[in-house]
Amino acid sequence: MKKLTITLLACTMMCGGSLLPVAAQKKAEQTDMKYRRSSIYSLLINHSDQTFGEEIRNAFMEMPVPDKYNDHELSVKVVELSSKLKGAGSSDENEQVTQFLEKNQIASRLVAKWFNRDIFTGQCDMELIKERGLYNATKFDEILAERSVRSQALMMDAGEDLIGNTFVLVNDIRYINKEKTAKVVGGLFRVLGALTGYDDLGNSVGSMVESIKGFRVKINTFLYRLEWNEETANLFYKEQYAAAPDVTKWQNFNNARGTYKLKYCQKVESSGNQTSFLGINEEAKDIMVRKACQRALDENMVDLQTKVPEFRTKAPIVTTEPITAYVGMKEGVTEQSVFEVLEEIVDENGKHTYKSVATLKPEPGKIWDNRYMAVEEGAPNANLGATTFKKVSGKDIFPGMLIREK
Repeated sequence: MKKLTITLLACTMMCGGSLLPVAAQKKAEQTDMKYRRSSIYSLLINHSDQTFGEEIRNAFMEMPVPDKYNDHELSVKVVELSSKLKGAGSSDENEQVTQFLEKNQIASRLVAKWFNRDIFTGQCDMELIKERGLYNATKFDEILAERSVRSQALMMDAGEDLIGNTFVLVNDIRYINKEKTAKVVGGLFRVLGALTGYDDLGNSVGSMVESIKGFRVKINTFLYRLEWNEETANLFYKEQYAAAPDVTKWQNFNNARGTYKLKYCQKVESSGNQTSFLGINEEAKDIMVRKACQRALDENMVDLQTKVPEFRTKAPIVTTEPITAYVGMKEGVTEQSVFEVLEEIVDENGKHTYKSVATLKPEPGKIWDNRYMAVEEGAPNANLGATTFKKVSGKDIFPGMLIREK
């Protein structure tokens, strides 16, 4: 079978005949280096009864989706709760969190977003699939129109590598006054957001411990994955996908909303380590809250990637002499980390696969501290702009190849 090897091209930026520093290339990476990412919808469970509840909510709303994922957010970002969630400390699936997601049909909402489905007419399109799948738009449309083996393979590729890698993160942040030991269990989720049709449901997760001049944060994060298999895809494309307004298919999708499911993957809890507030005015409590929450959430993202291989991110190689990539301490990179280099291969039917071709390790002393506000606190290596690697084994490496931590 004929195959095409794809190398993602990185722009080498020149200024007066000399290379710009790696840090100056960061913006170019975000716009010029395109590769397939998993997609996430991140939801906050906030506690309306706690001190700093408003600051926590505002901080979360300001946090961008991590740049190594696609933003698959829905209009509701925050669910308010007036008390602590029963069973928050358990590593098992939390029944009340799952019930909330099911009752509000989050899985079907995620599917609808993938196809830009019009809520009133049922009309769908494939524009987001083409964009995130990095398909040639004209070729994609031609193959789909064939209704052939190639078109089926193309849709399977989109389903497996794109739709099937859609994740939901439910994050709970709770401030706990150390002087108050009594905890009330119960209460109701109250949805904050513009989208109607979300129902309230009881209880939440997590803890946040504050001191006068700083915060120690503990956040419980629950990870779910959208279930998308061949049977689900076939039913959707045959009975529910409408290229033009269609009352029957509009109704079919609405009737089938409950059949779309999220699979529970893992729950993690941040360590609660002290966050440095060097460089922050003590009166700027909103910035302190943002930094503490951001650091804890980043920690949980790393933990989830370790425990759930499907959730691991990829990042492109930016330069090869030396070998650099835009990953660092925020992604949990240490001197003990080992990365594989991936070559992307696309076969004649458009299916994408990844072949491991080399192994890398970070250079000691050259790991970028890209954690939130690391520069402001004067952290060592905060100005590196990228992490430098050495090749341990494998074939030649080119800019745009992808790396993934083993």
